[in-house]
Amino acid sequence: MGRVANKVAFITGGASGLGKATAEMMAREGAKVVIADRNVEGAEAVARQIGPAAIAVALDVTNEQQWIAALDATEAAFGKLNVLVHSAGVGVLKSVEDISVEEWNFVHAVNLDGPFLGNKHAIPRMKPHAPGSIIIISSVSGIIAGHNMSAYNTSKAAARMLAKTTALHCAKRGYNIRCNSVHPTFIDTPMVQSMLVAGGDPAKVRQKLESQVPLGRLGEPDDVAYCILYLASDESKFVTGAEFVLDGGITAQ
Repeated sequence: MGRVANKVAFITGGASGLGKATAEMMAREGAKVVIADRNVEGAEAVARQIGPAAIAVALDVTNEQQWIAALDATEAAFGKLNVLVHSAGVGVLKSVEDISVEEWNFVHAVNLDGPFLGNKHAIPRMKPHAPGSIIIISSVSGIIAGHNMSAYNTSKAAARMLAKTTALHCAKRGYNIRCNSVHPTFIDTPMVQSMLVAGGDPAKVRQKLESQVPLGRLGEPDDVAYCILYLASDESKFVTGAEFVLDGGITAQ
């Protein structure tokens, strides 16, 4: 217990899925947590569940002014910022021919512009309270491609590189702020559950997804949250610019 004691962690997409699991784990391990989400009611519910160690803030990650306001609220509530977790994300299952320009731009705005804006405005606030850690949840789809995931693949691949360039920037300037990316495969979250339903027969779609994973199952949210916890903690103080693949063995094939 206490692996992130005395740290303040800001988590986007914190109302559900990986963001929610991460917020809950961080709080159990001693951190103060900020649950940031467009779904304000959902974020407030998670914050109430966690208790006094958590607050909820409204955040559309594509909106620069909302980033500034949310980070202001974090400092007002807890006095500092140590950890930034980019968990908010969206996907559209369409090929490069089928996807519209609007869909393409939306996916990249959330998955890439969101982390860019967060890093840009969080780093100056993290510097006075270093050490700091930024974790971008990319995807195994940022490493290997799919025929019908054009925008998701490219946005997650770019997020992987954003983590590396941010890591080098902070290291070269001596900020003592690290940045790493995490690359999960199919995790049993509301986003994946919606994919199961969209496939027509959830049981069959689930079986198909699981058959692609050498370990033979979908991941659980805590499988990812434990990795994020490590990267947020000082246990990983020599880890920056790295990528952590949580894919049940898919990329080993």
